[in-house]
Amino acid sequence: MKVLSTNVYIGPNLYANFPVIRHVIDLGTLEKWPTARLGGPFIDGLVAALPGLGDHTCSYDTAGGFLRRMREDEGTWLGHVLEHVVLELQCVAGYPVSFGRTRSVADHPGQYTVVFQYRDQEVGREAGRLGLDLLHRLLPADLRPEEAPAEDWDFLEARDEFIRYAQNRALGPSTGSLVRAAEARDIPWIRLNRYSLVQFGHGKYQRRIQATTTGNTSNIAVDLASDKEETNALLRDLGLPVPEQRLVYNGRAAVRAAEKIGYPVVVKPLSGNHGRGVSIGMSTAEDVETAFEKAREHGRAVVVERFIDGLDHRLLVIDGELVAAAKRVPGHVVGDGKHTVGELVEETNRDPRRGIGHEKVLTRLELDHQALRLLSQKGYTPETIPEDGEVVYLRSTGNLSTGGTAVDVTDIIHPDNREMAIRAIKGIGLDIGGVDFLTADISKSYRDTGGAICEINAGPGFRMHVAPSEGTPRDVAGPVIEMLFPPGTPSRVPIAAVTGTNGKTTTSRMLAHIMKMAGHTVGLASSDGVYIDGNLSVEGDMTGPRSAQMILRDPTIDAAVMETARGGLLRNGLGYEKCNVAACINVSSDHLGLKGIDTLEQLAEIKRIPIEVAQDTAVLNADNSYCLKMAAHTEARHVCYVTMNPEHGLVKEHVRAGGRAVVLEKGFNGDMITIYDNGSHIPLLWTHLIPATLEGKALHNVQNGMFAAGLAFSLGINLENIRQGLRTFDTTFFQAPGRMNIFTELPFKVILDYAHNPAAVRTMSDLVERLGEPGRKIVVLAAPGDRRDEDIREIAKAAAGHFDTYICRQDDSRRGRSDGEVPAMLREALIDAGVAGDAIQAVPDEQLSIHTALAGARSGDLVMIFGDQIKRCWKQIIYFKPGEASPVDHEAVSQPANYVPLEMENEAYQPETGEKLLRDERGVMIAPDPEEAD
Repeated sequence: MKVLSTNVYIGPNLYANFPVIRHVIDLGTLEKWPTARLGGPFIDGLVAALPGLGDHTCSYDTAGGFLRRMREDEGTWLGHVLEHVVLELQCVAGYPVSFGRTRSVADHPGQYTVVFQYRDQEVGREAGRLGLDLLHRLLPADLRPEEAPAEDWDFLEARDEFIRYAQNRALGPSTGSLVRAAEARDIPWIRLNRYSLVQFGHGKYQRRIQATTTGNTSNIAVDLASDKEETNALLRDLGLPVPEQRLVYNGRAAVRAAEKIGYPVVVKPLSGNHGRGVSIGMSTAEDVETAFEKAREHGRAVVVERFIDGLDHRLLVIDGELVAAAKRVPGHVVGDGKHTVGELVEETNRDPRRGIGHEKVLTRLELDHQALRLLSQKGYTPETIPEDGEVVYLRSTGNLSTGGTAVDVTDIIHPDNREMAIRAIKGIGLDIGGVDFLTADISKSYRDTGGAICEINAGPGFRMHVAPSEGTPRDVAGPVIEMLFPPGTPSRVPIAAVTGTNGKTTTSRMLAHIMKMAGHTVGLASSDGVYIDGNLSVEGDMTGPRSAQMILRDPTIDAAVMETARGGLLRNGLGYEKCNVAACINVSSDHLGLKGIDTLEQLAEIKRIPIEVAQDTAVLNADNSYCLKMAAHTEARHVCYVTMNPEHGLVKEHVRAGGRAVVLEKGFNGDMITIYDNGSHIPLLWTHLIPATLEGKALHNVQNGMFAAGLAFSLGINLENIRQGLRTFDTTFFQAPGRMNIFTELPFKVILDYAHNPAAVRTMSDLVERLGEPGRKIVVLAAPGDRRDEDIREIAKAAAGHFDTYICRQDDSRRGRSDGEVPAMLREALIDAGVAGDAIQAVPDEQLSIHTALAGARSGDLVMIFGDQIKRCWKQIIYFKPGEASPVDHEAVSQPANYVPLEMENEAYQPETGEKLLRDERGVMIAPDPEEAD
């Protein structure tokens, strides 16, 4: 059983609207070995390794359903078993997931797509590897593949190592509680590193946290709280109860300070946390010197402080309010008269709530230096058997990070103590702070009990409040999120997703331009790059999920326009969980036969993903049947149809019912883009007033403008801003590179376009007819090499009959095709479509083909160039000077033996040799084949 390929989907995808991983696996000979044939030893061994599989409800919708499926009839296949094993492994590691799906791959016996949910992609991947190892190890020896684990492989050991790995990657309890609170309030979040740095919200509304320190937390306040001496002095000056203390730098000074303060004392590092290096109740000079050395391990300066007799409490203050209070009990064991201290520690650590560090709500106990010191003070060792009910403390502080437990006391705290804690945190200047307060009774005023503040904590842990050992759990994360995002304030920027086969780049740019004109700072992801407020940030095809997250992380944007292409959806899904509006402009033949997408129906299913997650409006092309069907799959509050047919029956019914639509209507002055919404009829703009439509002749840009208008209207952009945006958007290279860029500084007109599929080429070819240029029409035609043969032929047919001269070329990247293959296919298809052979030439190199077209053009001609390397093509066009030699070395460029320059197309002799040209049976002018000549 081998994994052939893996895709990690980080957002909504073809399989689910949440993150999943997809493995394509090949069972090989194991296709003949379903679980029932493998028999009881395999199934029993699997259940023994992962007992939780017994709870899986698959196939019978009841607990035990999956195990029943494995045993009954012929059982199930190992791809399906792997899915369940991977899900269960993640659950065991503390990542509850439940969604999975396994399907056989059509026309590939033994191959399966195994899809499973994940919460952390690296944990999901590792679960897949471990699951595969487990299944291989459980197979009968004669069926195990070479990559199966060795005989001495221990699954339990591997499982525990996996759990540790998963827990190390997990968010800590405090950060996790904040994330859950954000999710409960529909606030998006992005983990910015593998630790606790998290972004809540998008764009300019984002707020960041690092554990429980926020972006609003004052650096000065954090420094103060970290300096115990300064904190003590500042709080004393505010009249708050603090113990007397001294700052020392050597053991002798520590003893003198203790004698001045009076025994017993506390010795602790000046800057420290989590109770590290803290020694409490030191009552002799020897104890103080030992404690000083321990504190010095955590910092050069050490504080000696008067010991306050009382119970340790943590008072949590958020945004000026006390939200929780907990009594902290130092780590301890309770004797039973039978077991040693060491055995009791082991038993206590078996509590599933205890883990290493902050990975769980409680921390494991350790028999370290401090524990041994406390035991020795009682005359105990780890081998001592305490009496039944005797409490044996292993720590002198109640920090949860050192094994302590917590009891919630929020409901009984005295008002004076509450006010004291609030004043202390405000005095330091923290937005979130923990007050460590010692008092015999938290329900009584510190004025009566003589309690004191021993420490202020910036970035306090939430574990003891979220999951106390005893008492009521407190929602302490909620107040933090509401401090960062007060009710009614935004956390999301409006997101518009634009997909389709053709027109999505221009529509995305139009919409971004409209929104910029309306005053927004727009992040745009497109096939040209990522733009922030109109400035190119990252160049390249940026239509996938990573670029979407790049934009949503940018702190300056207040709106996002996401061009969404098929490739990114297939590879990694969407980069966001939902969008405000989404549009599908059209679905037509392109990229078929690639990555398992073979039909238009399958392509439409991919393009439908943004439509499915649109929340407010889905904008759909009513003139395209594949787009029209998407209306049944969206949960958006509105569907806005776009049609260029004012008599469209379905749209008419939709409008009569109060629905939203953008319709192209005929008028005395031309065509009018009109919006219908909730019974209103809103004439928007004459198409000839939109520069990108070339006075209304470029119908594809009329349609793109209608989609941009529908999206902008659905986003709440006012009508005048929509009109102004459309009036000022043109198709210059700088505003829409590769999208109908027109150059008129030569004696002839040149149009550069990135059209690379039949529908786009047909659209541009029709435009040439409508432009009505007086001279000849010349086209540089190409097709991507990874398209199906029939698609390449369709591209040629789409151009056939619209031009006088055809120059067929290939892209720099041939994508699996041989040199000259694509131009030859285009030429053959053009001839089959009725184009005269002497009107066609094959010039494979892109630069040379463009030079050939430009050099052969005359005044009044029109040259249409379908380019690939758009920036290079545009530079070649604008710097072209008639009469100059080609910038490309003809000798260095690989050309077919029958290449004839356009400027010589009417000559009967080959220019280099003077040899007479021949014509084949179809009339194509060719040079004699060199091999045949020999």
